[in-house]
Amino acid sequence: MEGSQGLGMDLPAEPGVERSVDLSAEAVPELSAEVTANPGVEAVSPVGPGAEAVRALGSAVSPDLEEVRAEFERYLRLERDLSPHTIRAYLTDVDGLLGHLVTTRSAILAGLDIAVLREWLAEQHRAGRSRATLARRTACARTFTAFAHRRGWLANDPSLLLGMAKAGRTLPDVLTLDQAQAMLDAPSRSPTASSDGGDGAEPVRAAVGGAKELRDQAIVEVLYATGIRVSELCGLDVDDVDRGRHTVRVLGKGRKERSVPFGLPALRALDDWCVRGRPRWIREGTGPALFLGARGGRIDASTVRRVVHARLAEIEDAPDMGPHGLRHTAATHMLEGGADLRSVQEMLGHASLHTTQIYTHVSIERLRTAYRQAHPRA
Repeated sequence: MEGSQGLGMDLPAEPGVERSVDLSAEAVPELSAEVTANPGVEAVSPVGPGAEAVRALGSAVSPDLEEVRAEFERYLRLERDLSPHTIRAYLTDVDGLLGHLVTTRSAILAGLDIAVLREWLAEQHRAGRSRATLARRTACARTFTAFAHRRGWLANDPSLLLGMAKAGRTLPDVLTLDQAQAMLDAPSRSPTASSDGGDGAEPVRAAVGGAKELRDQAIVEVLYATGIRVSELCGLDVDDVDRGRHTVRVLGKGRKERSVPFGLPALRALDDWCVRGRPRWIREGTGPALFLGARGGRIDASTVRRVVHARLAEIEDAPDMGPHGLRHTAATHMLEGGADLRSVQEMLGHASLHTTQIYTHVSIERLRTAYRQAHPRA
């Protein structure tokens, strides 16, 4: 149909033809969580009384769209046990799809068919959405329609006729070894004050500034040493750090737990923060959070991003990146230092080795760049 050209989708030539598509989370990098279709949807019968009769009649139950959305949210939260961030991403895309359905066709779910899905994706393409975004929204639509079909709200699953836009993969920016070292050596720019003299406010400001410096140093050390995600760092508790074994216990995507090693510099930074910094910010109700904000609560991702951006702003020629850039950097430096791909995969908590392989391309590209710059016959 017009508007579908350029989507990079493998659309079936005739109704009833199904296509095999890549719905792995690794094919959808913009979504920082699993966005996969439910496998084997054809073999799953819809739930609820009368579902088989509904299918036999060739019609579908048409509940209120708000009810459908609420049920889908409960399914993602209770049955799939997805993270709040992933659920928000799913619901945002579903809202867009249902809004398109209401605007162009009908206010009942039974009107959702393959034509509506393709029109919605074509509209996204015309709006200039990236291939990765189109891939993510296609995967979300497939999950939603499979869910609605199993519930008996759709007579059939229209997304089985929908192809998948292949998400292009770009090589991430990473720091060089010298830039990483400069970042770790750079003092955090915190407002500090002399603790001697004054009206009593100066020592407090000095204490807060010193605690912030210690916390920020521990944050960048841990991010670079472990390659953990920013959400994983924010979720760390004091007891998650095993100082004897030099490991940190991390709760990753899908609530999967893993242990990640770190080195002596990160250990020293953590000890400094926990002994000399963190006690200054503890308040009533602080809880076990390892990294705190100035008000005593668990640190949030936006604060961690500001810390990393501020550090890198002080480094000449360093790319502007956030915590995820340090994750890319840690993985790339591990591979360049001789680590095997499986070990890096386990450290990063990747479900598939396919995701980790991006860092081999980064290392090869850096090798090519060095070769072109240094070899006399390059």
